[in-house]
Amino acid sequence: MISFALRCRPAAHAFDGWFRSGEDFERQASAGLLECPICGASDVSKALMKPAVAASAKTKAPGAVAGEPSQPVGEFANAEAAKAIAKLQAMARELRAKSDYVGPKFAEEARRIHYGESEHRQIYGEASAREVKGLSEEGIAAFPLPGLPEDKN
Repeated sequence: MISFALRCRPAAHAFDGWFRSGEDFERQASAGLLECPICGASDVSKALMKPAVAASAKTKAPGAVAGEPSQPVGEFANAEAAKAIAKLQAMARELRAKSDYVGPKFAEEARRIHYGESEHRQIYGEASAREVKGLSEEGIAAFPLPGLPEDKN
């Protein structure tokens, strides 16, 4: 996974996004799948980022572990980012509560619903990038939900 600093072009809101690769970001951006969590704009681009430079064990802060982020998970660079993440997580929880979990058969069930072979309902589950691309090519909307802290338990 790679984290990019992102910015919506209309209002210049700054936020972060996690992607499997740079190509995954480009694919989602060109398909209009990215959205500013603050204003909802879909015109999103990468923002200037400081390079990630690995520090040697000698230069790391006392108590820090090599390879670990210097900022604890759950803490964000500013209050605006923290609010945006909290809003995304609340939306993901609400979507999950109102949807049926279909597990790794997400793409298959999404097609069945789209083509009227299964009852219309909201679903969520797992799908590979290839499966999501195939759904998009068929005109079936699918987008990733942000991970939740409780998913790690």
